[in-house]
Amino acid sequence: MPRSSYKQKSTPRPDAKQRSHQGAGELRIIGGLLRGRKLAIADVPGLRPTTDRVRETLFNWLQFELTDSRCLDLFAGSGALAFEALSRGAQQVILIEKDAQAANLLAQHAAKLSEAVKGQALVQRGDALLFLQQQPDVSFNVIFVDPPFGMGLADDCLTLIAQNNWVSSGSWVYVETEKAIQPRVPATWLLHREKFAGQVAFRLYHVN
Repeated sequence: MPRSSYKQKSTPRPDAKQRSHQGAGELRIIGGLLRGRKLAIADVPGLRPTTDRVRETLFNWLQFELTDSRCLDLFAGSGALAFEALSRGAQQVILIEKDAQAANLLAQHAAKLSEAVKGQALVQRGDALLFLQQQPDVSFNVIFVDPPFGMGLADDCLTLIAQNNWVSSGSWVYVETEKAIQPRVPATWLLHREKFAGQVAFRLYHVN
């Protein structure tokens, strides 16, 4: 999965693909208007693009929820989740990334891809937890929570998302963690789908 700038403790994903000749590699958008587009990944330690298999499963779950949606990709990394959502009809995707090199490359991709679809991708460099401490003007339809492993960031993110009204009834929250972790979510969030790939657990919650 893309993931992120908290690289000092980031643990490589067990199913991560091999990097290219310079170690950065690339990802491929697998569905929607941008299907087949290949995007370079910043050569930053700890970035782990979500595999095609996991992305395909996730976006099958979300296939009827993305048209004209507003999506937020925390710990954006390579942008795989946000750009896939943009390709599949999202009206706006906002990518949060702390690492300067990764954020700059994401911004280049966002500008090019936004020209090819009706939606818009916006990149904001910053810390995801600090970002979530704000109160949004409007809630998001879909939020991707895919933090670097081994740092215990998922629960903090989920708490802030709920407390500060980043989602509302009908929203979806995707959470990707180590297999051994069971995220703590509000009682009003219902587990819609859950699956495992190697040592990775990925879950989709529906907000009531």
